[in-house]
Amino acid sequence: MKIALLGYGRMGKTIEAIALKRGHEIVLKTSNTTSQEISIADVAIDFSIPSAAYNNITNAINNNIPVISGTTGWLEQYNDVVNVCKEKQGAFIYASNFSLGVNIFFELNKNLAKMMANLDTYNINLEEIHHTQKLDAPSGTAISLANDIIENNKNYKQWKLDSNEDNSLPIVAKRIENVPGTHNITYKSEVDTIEIKHTAHNREGFALGAVIAAEWIIGKTGIFTMKDVLNIG
Repeated sequence: MKIALLGYGRMGKTIEAIALKRGHEIVLKTSNTTSQEISIADVAIDFSIPSAAYNNITNAINNNIPVISGTTGWLEQYNDVVNVCKEKQGAFIYASNFSLGVNIFFELNKNLAKMMANLDTYNINLEEIHHTQKLDAPSGTAISLANDIIENNKNYKQWKLDSNEDNSLPIVAKRIENVPGTHNITYKSEVDTIEIKHTAHNREGFALGAVIAAEWIIGKTGIFTMKDVLNIG
């Protein structure tokens, strides 16, 4: 499989190492692409920056290259990408987190939120910790977790960063050197606390999931998620 890496920071380099171990070839390493460049690849993996993501993704789709994107901070344009993908009959996966463990954690979070939906005595808090180079806060993973809680709990209408006013679910975002990613969800009442937590030990879990998604999407048409890749939920 010939892979175009769109974004060659620390995550891109980790993806490269894992892809090579799995027998794939990296044919392009860049932050911004042209039609001529992207056409040499079988699949594109985008871990660039928010300002480049839309161009990278749509350029791949317009050139019939399936694309995997893990870039966060650009989702106000997500529906535009979906429309382009449908129009061109392309293939696209976006995930706020490609870690296989995190995607299992997403399902645990949704199921717990459903079970706790009618228990008004519990307050919910969500905390995420990432490395100091992470540009966005809260993380895309934290937003996904929060949205799944809100969808299943009538007591919360929205999430807010560092605030629980107006029936909002508070997200605490911390930035600490050399932390790949930790997400913690706590249900606390006067009598007890229920907690679920995912801790990444390194970047390899995120990179492996992205490469597996790229392997899976070859030959397919449509807009997918990691639930499709892992056949869960």
